[in-house]
Amino acid sequence: MDNIRKKIYWVWFSLLQLGSIKKQKLLNIFGNPKKIYNATEKELLSIKGLGEKSANEILNVNIRKELEKHVKYLKSNDISIITVQDKEYPYMLKQIYDYPISLYVRGNVDLLKYKCISIVGCREPSNYGINCAKYFGFNLANNGICIVSGLARGIDSYAHIGAITAKNGKTIAVLGNGLDTIYPKENIELAKKILNLGGTIISEYPLGTSPNKVNFPARNRIVSGLSSGVLVVEAKEKSGTLITVDFALEQGRDVYVVPRKY
Repeated sequence: MDNIRKKIYWVWFSLLQLGSIKKQKLLNIFGNPKKIYNATEKELLSIKGLGEKSANEILNVNIRKELEKHVKYLKSNDISIITVQDKEYPYMLKQIYDYPISLYVRGNVDLLKYKCISIVGCREPSNYGINCAKYFGFNLANNGICIVSGLARGIDSYAHIGAITAKNGKTIAVLGNGLDTIYPKENIELAKKILNLGGTIISEYPLGTSPNKVNFPARNRIVSGLSSGVLVVEAKEKSGTLITVDFALEQGRDVYVVPRKY
């Protein structure tokens, strides 16, 4: 595991409610989070487009007071933070417009460099959909491809299950909350199996981030961004799955579809 203490300013940077594009801009100006941390109010307000609200967020004393608590939790729970400046950062993800500045990682960091396919779909699949998710998850993983999904109930879960059922099969679960929580709770055991069998659980969100609805569209851009293609199983209209499809198309990923069987 990387030395969390050496990345303490990256942990602080992840706590700021600024958004990926604004953080990219700050890194381009200052070079690293430590320099941003030490910037004065005058320096921050001189940056075009940053604004007073964002400057206040960067200077927020309460966020800084919480930092040590986060570092201790990460160390005691073997959670790494992979930053956009690290060689371990996934190449495919770096190519998207609003790539996450950092990823919290529990498990096998090496999987971030694997060739990946995402499998996503509805939360209430038919038996046919369940079998499809397991089938593709198993067979793709059996051929050395890492399966990426969101650990949600339904197709996501069965895709992960298919992958870890394969011999040496690997999977990455991307969460829409902090790694101190597994959501939904019914997938706590599945998350344990993923880790025990050499898989990975990741999130761009810091500890204490709840699984709020607003987080999941942003999470979906990572699911598609990690992958060379996205396989959609039984997606419903106006669903989060179709948001993932939109991201995939925007990112230039291939999209494959298994429609609902009637």
